[in-house]
Amino acid sequence: MLPADAPVVLLQHHGLDNLRGKTGLALLRYRKGPIPVVVDPAHAGADLAAITGLARTAAVVASLREALPLLEAPERAVAVVGLAPAGGALPVEMRDDLLMALDAGLSLASGLHTALGRDPELAARLKPGAWIWDLRQEPRGLTVGSAQAAQLPGHRLLAIGTDMSVGKMSACLELQEAALQRGLDARFVATGQAGILISGSGVPLDAIRVDYAAGGVEQAVVTAAAAATPGTLVLVEGQGSLCHPGSTATLPLLRGSQPTALLLVHRAGQDSIRSAPHIPIPPLRDLIAVAEALAALGRPGTAAAAPMTHGPGVPPPKVGAIALNTAHLDDDDARAAVARIQEETELPCVDPVRQGGGALLEALLAGPLAGLGNG
Repeated sequence: MLPADAPVVLLQHHGLDNLRGKTGLALLRYRKGPIPVVVDPAHAGADLAAITGLARTAAVVASLREALPLLEAPERAVAVVGLAPAGGALPVEMRDDLLMALDAGLSLASGLHTALGRDPELAARLKPGAWIWDLRQEPRGLTVGSAQAAQLPGHRLLAIGTDMSVGKMSACLELQEAALQRGLDARFVATGQAGILISGSGVPLDAIRVDYAAGGVEQAVVTAAAAATPGTLVLVEGQGSLCHPGSTATLPLLRGSQPTALLLVHRAGQDSIRSAPHIPIPPLRDLIAVAEALAALGRPGTAAAAPMTHGPGVPPPKVGAIALNTAHLDDDDARAAVARIQEETELPCVDPVRQGGGALLEALLAGPLAGLGNG
């Protein structure tokens, strides 16, 4: 677990200005703890805000050697791998900086598939009191899913995406912040490496064998909902996409979380899968219908002929709003895109990062989350 107050050295090698570095960019946007320095040789000496557009101050240096003098207490610091390369392998160019970090007494945190703690050379450099956290490991004691989350009080909102890396985590975190500011009991269940690093806990869904994937999500949701009340909102980070030919993540998320509401997340103007442009994204209304039909299955029900329910009198979940990613558009084009999607789907549409999570929360409170916090 990454301590909330631990100074982070973000290892962002050649990923500060592109989606390869999405894990680190997410930490820069949402981590509340300190990130005094970022390592990226491609942007050394540059202004972080100018590169990323994020209102965060941190030095950008070329190597771990240059980062060390900027740390007041290296033994408390954690070097965090901020890259999410295809396949999750450790980038070769990062290895020397990892070794130097360990030699200086830093701990390491990584969401790569490459297990740093099982690397003999890295493990041998670990100083007393330091640690290596490989968060992308299957949790112990998993079982198959059994719809336990359906019995939990309160609401569970699952973010589902039209593609990978469209902003599902960001939408959930923006909603959580808005809900907390409103005085609501809002909890976040991370299911990917960035979310787990930001929140400190969660379930690394893509590291779990498929038979136990729904059970892993279920376990994380039930844990997050400990001592929940009817006024509790559990926000479940989505992964992958039903539209992506290489993704299987949405089904175990639906089964494990037993959501009471769905949030569709989409990038404005995207009409095909980014990594597979020959695969189209269907019209959003069609995708919504498919998602809602799938979400109605695998839930507790009273009888085969009766409407399936989640608890007494609670219908299967519906998509309550669209969270639209307009980061690549200017203000005028973003407003037009929001209006266009809202007209197309006849659902509220908000860019929660650009317009604020409060606007999206209000839309959901007027729909599937009506009455939240009143119970």
